[in-house]
Amino acid sequence: MAREDPTAWGTAEDGPLAADQLDTFDRLGYHAEQSLLTPQEVETFQREGARLAADSDLRKDERTVIEEKSQEVRSVFEVHRISEVFARLTSDPRVVGPARQMLGSEVYVHQSRVNYKPGFGGGPFYWHSDFETWHAEDGMPAPRAVSVSIALTENYPYNGSLMIIPGSHRTFVPCVGQTPHDHHRNSLRTHSVAIGMPDQDSVSELARNAGGIQQFTGPPGSATFFDSNCMHGSNGNITPYPRSNIFIVFNSVDNVLGEPFGAPTPRPTYIASREFTPVPR
Repeated sequence: MAREDPTAWGTAEDGPLAADQLDTFDRLGYHAEQSLLTPQEVETFQREGARLAADSDLRKDERTVIEEKSQEVRSVFEVHRISEVFARLTSDPRVVGPARQMLGSEVYVHQSRVNYKPGFGGGPFYWHSDFETWHAEDGMPAPRAVSVSIALTENYPYNGSLMIIPGSHRTFVPCVGQTPHDHHRNSLRTHSVAIGMPDQDSVSELARNAGGIQQFTGPPGSATFFDSNCMHGSNGNITPYPRSNIFIVFNSVDNVLGEPFGAPTPRPTYIASREFTPVPR
């Protein structure tokens, strides 16, 4: 279905993005920064990410997702609530400023996590639209949310870096099938779950219309902001080089969650926050 909602809700006057940058985001669905964080800041976040992954108590917590095959840590959710280091990042003007501008409003943190994708054992993330899941399972009314993925390691073309189909945010692809109870327990850790994934014909059509797929590579500290309805994914990592990133989702305070549109119950709040307090300025 063709998208009816805007992509860029704010204007260039709202800053910090210039008019041409905002126009590109509106047209393609993403905006990339090659050096959002300094090398010193990256080191701080790398140490904090490693600390969380090594925490034996946190590993037993439901906020930690373990790789199905390698049994290494795949993701740790709600890091802005369990880590003061990551909490400060969510209110950094370099991170939240573009999100406010893109969404044209105050924002709150819908979700945060660290993705690890370890070398030799990091599994893929199949093609998906985050908004499709957030709408069906979390009750997000409209695609008025934006994600920022910040690299903590080098993102090579071969270690499972992010791929986005340009312009795919302008088409909503609903997924067929009834959402099972507690679907998140399997969908976040396995590579073979078909529910909540788009059909191959739809992905092929989106890629054909876009003329290809954009892959995001770059050094630690680089970042990609992308619209919640972008069709995106990443390959598995069989290289020796881990690919780790901080992932923060900002949702507009005018787009707060209600009841799920396609699931029996909402997902847990560590995945989809129901605390709608705006990020402080």
